[in-house]
Amino acid sequence: MCGIVAYVGPKDAAPILLEGLARLEYRGYDSAGLVISNKGLKMRKVKGRVADLAAVVPARFKGTLGIGHTRWATHGAPSDANAHPHLSTDERVAVVHNGVIENADELRAKLEADGAVFVSETDTEVLAHLIARTVEESDSLEEAVRTALKRVVGTYGIAVIDARRPGEVVVARNGSPIVLGIGEKEMFAASDVAALVRYTRQVVHLEDGELAVLRADGFTTFGGDARETAKEPLTVDWEAGHYDTGGYEHYLLKEISEQPETVARTLRGRLDDRFHIAHLGGLNMDARESRSFRRVKIIGCGSAYYSGQIGAQLIEELARIPADAEPASEFRYRSPVVEPDTLYVAISQSGETYDTLAAVQELKRKGGRVLGIVNTVGSAIARECDGGVYLHAGPEVSVASTKAFTSTAVAFALLALHLGRVRDLSPADGRRICEGLRRLPRQIEEVLALEPQIKELADKYADAASMMFVGRVRGYPVAREGAQKLKEISYVHAEAYPASELKHGPLALIGPETPTVAIVPDDELLDKNLTTLGEIRARGGRVLMVGHRTADPKLADDCVVVPRNEIELDPILLTIPLQLLAYHAAVALGRDVDKPRNLAKSVTVE
Repeated sequence: MCGIVAYVGPKDAAPILLEGLARLEYRGYDSAGLVISNKGLKMRKVKGRVADLAAVVPARFKGTLGIGHTRWATHGAPSDANAHPHLSTDERVAVVHNGVIENADELRAKLEADGAVFVSETDTEVLAHLIARTVEESDSLEEAVRTALKRVVGTYGIAVIDARRPGEVVVARNGSPIVLGIGEKEMFAASDVAALVRYTRQVVHLEDGELAVLRADGFTTFGGDARETAKEPLTVDWEAGHYDTGGYEHYLLKEISEQPETVARTLRGRLDDRFHIAHLGGLNMDARESRSFRRVKIIGCGSAYYSGQIGAQLIEELARIPADAEPASEFRYRSPVVEPDTLYVAISQSGETYDTLAAVQELKRKGGRVLGIVNTVGSAIARECDGGVYLHAGPEVSVASTKAFTSTAVAFALLALHLGRVRDLSPADGRRICEGLRRLPRQIEEVLALEPQIKELADKYADAASMMFVGRVRGYPVAREGAQKLKEISYVHAEAYPASELKHGPLALIGPETPTVAIVPDDELLDKNLTTLGEIRARGGRVLMVGHRTADPKLADDCVVVPRNEIELDPILLTIPLQLLAYHAAVALGRDVDKPRNLAKSVTVE
C-alpha cells in the first residue's frame, strides 16, 4: 500500500517520478503527488490516479531532484489536500511517507501551539513540520530527520527533501520498506523494486532503523546510532518487461496464465532423482536439524495463510509432523508459546507484509527457528529469517494473488517432501511425489485450457448476491482461497466452510439464491462429499462442482473436471479453476480487476 519514489541525478526528475509511480499503481492508492526542487519546491498533487497527476504537471516542471507518492488513505479521506507530498509551513521541507504515526495527534497539538499551520488531516504532515523545526539548528538534513524521528512513535518509510539543500534526498525506514537504486551518476529510492527496474537492477534494502542520504554520485547509510553502515548492492532478476501486461487484458489473467512456467521455476533444480528428496539449500539446516522438530507452525496473511493451510496438510501427510497454520496478525498478539522444537514458517509474496514481519521478529526475539517462503529476494522477511525458500515466481502485479499462491503451495510440497524423506517417508512415496510435482506444469496447462467453459460458468453465476464454497480436509483451504478470490475482485459476498460443518449452522443459508461451489477430489472422502452435495440439492441449492469427475446431474448443476495428480498435490490443481471463475465473474460485473477497491498489494501497516 502507498508508493514512494525519489530521484537525484542529471535528468529531469518529473518524468522519472511519474513513471515510477505508475509502476507502483498495483499497490493500491487513492491520490498521487510529487515535488520537484528547483529554486524552491514545486508541488503538484491530486485525488485520483497517476494519469490525473500527469495531466496537471506542466511541461516546464523542471528539476533534477524530487520525490513522489501514491497514497492509500489512513488519516483523512482521499482529497487533494490529504495527498502527499506534504510541506512545512515555510515550504522549505517536503515529505512523503508510508506507514502510520501513532502519536500524530499529540505531536500535532504541540506543533500547532508553536505556530505550525496544518492544511491536511494526515499524520504525515506532522513529519514535515517536525523536520522543519530542527533543520535550522542542524548541520545537515540527515541530522534534522534523525532528530525529528526520535519523537515519532509508529511505522514509516519516508523520503525528505530540503529546498536549501537541492542536491540530496534523505530516506529512512522503520517497518515500511525503502529500497535504494544505484544508477550511473544518479540515485533512486522507492518503496518497491518495481519503480526502479527500468533504470537500474542494482539495489540496496534499508533495514528498520536505518537512514540514507542520496546524492547523484552515491549514497551513505546510517544506523540508529548515527554511525555509517556498510551495505552491499544486490542485483535483482526482475526487469521492466515483467511489469507489462504482455498483451493480456489484465495483469491478473496474465499471472493466472503464467502458472505453468512459474511452478516450473519454483521446482527447477530442487528435485533429486537419486534419493527422491527435495534439495532446499536455503533452509540452512542439515538432516539432523530437520529431524529434530516435533511440530511445524505456519503463519501468513490472506491468501498466504490459506496456502499455509495446504502446507500444513502436506507436512502432516508426508512428514508425519503435527502442523497447523494461523493468521500472522493474530499470532503476534496472543503472546504465543515459542517452543524450541517447533519449526516456524512465515509466508509473504512481497516479503514485507507488516503483520508477518512483526510476528517473525517476535519469534526471533523469543529464540524461535523461522524459515521464510517469500517471492522477493532481499525483502525484510527474507533477511530476518534463519533460512527459507524463494518462490522465483516473478513479480506479481495484480492485487489478488494467483501465481504466488500456487508457487507457495508447491514450495510447501517441497518442504514436506524434504522433511518426510529425512524421517519415515519411503523412497517409493518420495518418487511418487517427485513425479507428481513434475507433472504439475503440464496439468496446469490442461486446466487453463478449460477457460472458455469456466467463463461461461462465471457469467452464469456472477449475478448471485452471495456464494458458498465448501470442501473437506485437503479441499477446505482450496474453498477458502476460492471464496477469497471471488469476494476480493468481484465484490460478490462469499463464505467458505468445511463441508462437514454445513449441518452445524451454514445450511440455513442454502437456497436457490445462494449457489455453492464444492471442491470434490477423488480421494478417500469422495462419498462423504457427494452426500453433502445431495443435502444442498435437497434444499434447492445450486451446485458447481470442481473435481476429478463429472457429477450425477442430481447432485450438481455444473462441473469443472480437472486432471488428477497425487492426492496430496491435487489441491494445487483444484485452485486454478477458482481463480478463473473469480476473474471472469469480476470482468462480467465490470470490476477493476487488478486494483480492487479498499485493498492494496503489499500491506505494510496494521
